[in-house]
Amino acid sequence: MRAAVLQGKGEPLSVEDVADPAPADGQLLVRVGACGICGSDLHIADAAERPGHVLGHEFAGEVVALGRSVTGWAEGERVAVFPLAGCGACSACLAGRPSRCRTWELVGGSLPGAYAEYVAVAPRQAYRLPESVDARHGALVEPLAVALHAWDRTAAATGEAVLVLGGGPVGQAVALWARPFGASDVVVSDPVAHRRQLAERVGATATLDPVAVDVREAFADLTGAPPKVVIECVGIPGMIQSAFDVVDADGRVTVVGMCIAPDQILPTTAMRKELATQFVLFYTEADFSLALRSLERGRIDPSPLLTDVVDLDGLPARFEALKHPTTECKVVVEP
Repeated sequence: MRAAVLQGKGEPLSVEDVADPAPADGQLLVRVGACGICGSDLHIADAAERPGHVLGHEFAGEVVALGRSVTGWAEGERVAVFPLAGCGACSACLAGRPSRCRTWELVGGSLPGAYAEYVAVAPRQAYRLPESVDARHGALVEPLAVALHAWDRTAAATGEAVLVLGGGPVGQAVALWARPFGASDVVVSDPVAHRRQLAERVGATATLDPVAVDVREAFADLTGAPPKVVIECVGIPGMIQSAFDVVDADGRVTVVGMCIAPDQILPTTAMRKELATQFVLFYTEADFSLALRSLERGRIDPSPLLTDVVDLDGLPARFEALKHPTTECKVVVEP
């Protein structure tokens, strides 16, 4: 099969012919229909020495072969894939939280990923795609689950106003969920104009340029009070402290942005305000399932998030371009 593989740290991906995967006992072989490009893929490519590895964990496709002992599945069924692979038997896996499994792995992380024509997965990782959901939207289930999990752990009350810091793909997806789950106002702060415009398309009631205005004061002008709920979706040093600075006393801060560099905070800011701070990572099986059902029922429309589609040959150049500021939100590869 053809796949886009890592070469060396920081080097462009290379499209090559690699061995076809075969479904092991108890696995499904999935032909990849669409796979999203995630910021974590960009970080891995620039930081890891893993020549020959295939990235890609946001994907949907079609079952084309069944491993021995697989029952309840048939070739031709369309699926969105839950990329976290746990042991399937521990308490965390049985509770639908494989990210807590001691042996968990990620498709596209330690396991071969979906920047390829085929991927082998366990049946419990496959979620049947409804007829109304195409492969491109199926590839968005994973990032939608990330944002849904963040929203769930935020525990905002119905009717509360919410401030989202950052209008990248995760921030946009959080804004997309906020109104259906009862937020009265959803304000997105981002210094980039096209990200603010996109946030308004996905459901933000207002947007702010943090370079031009005082975010705390501007939020209060819009909603009547400073924010009690702040969801940080940027993931660069200084943003957690920014969230502490802008949130009101007795407020809640949810940290979604993955900062991979050392950071500093001033604890007295959070202590003085008696803030509740929640860090989140990944999602649960229930989050993934609810995201998929919400797509099926038309409860949310993630179409504005999907800004471009490329084929496998176009992936290396687009992957490199996404390492720098662009006007894209979510780019999907169709191998």
